[in-house]
Amino acid sequence: MNLALVGFRGVGKSHVARLLGERLGWPAVDADVELQTRAQQTIAEIFAADGEQAFRDLETAVVADLTQRDQQVIALGGGAVLRAENRAAIRSNCFTVWLTADAETILARISADTATAAQRPGLTDKQPLDEIQHLLEVREPLYREAADAIVDTQTRTPEEAADEIYQLFAPKIESAS
Repeated sequence: MNLALVGFRGVGKSHVARLLGERLGWPAVDADVELQTRAQQTIAEIFAADGEQAFRDLETAVVADLTQRDQQVIALGGGAVLRAENRAAIRSNCFTVWLTADAETILARISADTATAAQRPGLTDKQPLDEIQHLLEVREPLYREAADAIVDTQTRTPEEAADEIYQLFAPKIESAS
């Protein structure tokens, strides 16, 4: 069994995954980093050269590989839930937590992270806040379908979110042993 984190970019998946990995003694794997390593390109370069469909195909291959492994914390890309086969793979061998925050908080976090802005392209022609609101509306039912639990990161530190997730997940590990 794995612990997977889903949610929009900027909700803290990568940071919280690292904290949980340390606490569990499991590797923390960022699916977007894994994808970029395999492709030898940034996400923005993949989108520019080959388009979103090619990116989603690579993402699906990475999700399939990562979810077949065991005892790791996986921070999934924000759009990983868009494909039914990814949601099925996530559900098959992961306890999955959906990290949430409102659109304004997400925009503030993304705007403050220069690496994120440079590496991840906009997905629509909308203004950033409008795009986030639109994508959240589209993705919310998909995150909900994939998730076993929901943790709001809007007013929590990454450490607080990790603590809450650990409390939710620890009994699952014990019952699987």
